[in-house]
Amino acid sequence: MQPNLLHYVDYLVFLVYFVIVAGYGYYIYQKKKKATTDSKDFFLAEGSLTWWAIGASLIASNISAEQFIGMSGSGFSMGLAISTYEWMAAATLIVVAVFFLPIYLKNKIYTMPQFLERRYNQTVSTIMAVFWLLLYVVVNLTSILYLGALAINKISGIDFYVCMVALSFFAVLITLGGMKVIGYTDVIQVFFLILGGLATTYLALDLVAKHFGGGGVMQGFSLLHQHADDHFHMIFKKTDAHYLDLPGLSILVGGMWIVNLNYWGCNQYITQRALGADLKTARSGLLFAGFLKLLMPIIVVLPGIAAYVLYQQGQFQTEMMQGGSLNPDNAYPVLLNLLPGGLKGLAFAALTAAVVASLAGKANSISTIFTLDIYKKIYNKEADEKKIVSVGRTTVIVAMVLAIILSNFLGIDKKGGFQFIQEYTGFVSPGVFAMFIMGFFWKRTTSNAALFAMIVGLLMSFVLKFLPNWVDLQPLYQFGWAAPNAAGVYEMAFIDRMGVVFVICIIGMIIISLADPASKNNPKGLQIDSSMFKTAMPFTIGALFIIGILIALYTVYW
Repeated sequence: MQPNLLHYVDYLVFLVYFVIVAGYGYYIYQKKKKATTDSKDFFLAEGSLTWWAIGASLIASNISAEQFIGMSGSGFSMGLAISTYEWMAAATLIVVAVFFLPIYLKNKIYTMPQFLERRYNQTVSTIMAVFWLLLYVVVNLTSILYLGALAINKISGIDFYVCMVALSFFAVLITLGGMKVIGYTDVIQVFFLILGGLATTYLALDLVAKHFGGGGVMQGFSLLHQHADDHFHMIFKKTDAHYLDLPGLSILVGGMWIVNLNYWGCNQYITQRALGADLKTARSGLLFAGFLKLLMPIIVVLPGIAAYVLYQQGQFQTEMMQGGSLNPDNAYPVLLNLLPGGLKGLAFAALTAAVVASLAGKANSISTIFTLDIYKKIYNKEADEKKIVSVGRTTVIVAMVLAIILSNFLGIDKKGGFQFIQEYTGFVSPGVFAMFIMGFFWKRTTSNAALFAMIVGLLMSFVLKFLPNWVDLQPLYQFGWAAPNAAGVYEMAFIDRMGVVFVICIIGMIIISLADPASKNNPKGLQIDSSMFKTAMPFTIGALFIIGILIALYTVYW
């Protein structure tokens, strides 16, 4: 696909975005900096983030090219059902706010490995710290940078490697200011993200309406229903071609909860933003993020469905092709290239904002884990605050350079960018989530049980992934536990696979813990008071409102 170059007006709009974000970030840095920046200030912005900054920062760090490009591509191929990742995340944020946050805040948890050390032991903590660093750098940071640079290259025509270096530089610039700069500049990033995203959605729906002789977004939305009714079903039947991606009711009562609870509840993103405030403010921030999550499918999924309808009507036949075959991930860039001058620059800024914010958030998490859980504890236990912050900033730069180098070896398979990332991060989610959930709520859980979940969880994920190579899974089809892939081989949906591995990890952890007599008086067990989970009335009303909207959405689009 040959990209349309940006107009000078687009570059002007983008320059305004860059100046606003960089200028505001510098203002926040100067306003809130101390004579000597300590580690809590750099990594956590302790006590300085408001509820709206926390909520916006969570969304800005979460939404990236994998949503704008990958999820829009999934909207093109499978429709509204892919929105379940966003809408179930809204419900998950409520669960995390009510049950997880009080535990983190009461115990003053700075990092995930710190929680594992306090609850289990140093061995579990160190292994997971190294593992998370590898995961964050090799998979997350690299894929965000790769997909972001690829998308911007397609839209602007700027060289891929120039895009990659520019994105890295911008992200490092923000990250070196510490968590307080990230938190507040993310508010600006979210503004551009939503405004530019809505502009693209408006254009897409208007294009659909005009193609059929009408006009206006409401008519365009109605025409999407009319010409792509199969793209407006949230729950797939086992005969659906996309069942392996979203296996029926499992998205409501199965593995989808593990995907979201592990991401939002056991992720460095959450702890670093939550510790920027007290419990009431942090909960309000997560609730705000939940409301923004309800909005995301409008921005990233509807344009993909619109592109599908237009493609079916004979448009974009060449632009949607890549390497001789249809590539759904081209849907969003194709639509952006149709925007008029200025508006395209706004949408371009929105995409850039999403990528930069995600890079900055992930880089800060990498820096925090390496500096506090590896460098401070293993290499230099006597390091002072100034040295720790210096190492943290150096780590940010090193991590970004590694991501640039590793991105040369990254490839996305035919599932599409978003589904690819979800499946392959799902290899580790069941075991990690089992470690956390058992560590939270069952005092007898032992360190050996945690090691079992960590190691066996990963191994079982790989075994079940490649099980179809050794065993015919067709008999499971009648129960909805397997379905044929593109090659006609029956395999288990990766979301169901995560559910099975999670159950195996939980059972194994219970057996191992009960077999250890010392677990009866486990000193590592957390003290939990039921009063910790009580919520203020405004939060309860907001949470019920979100749940009501979700029930309505799934009822209408069942």
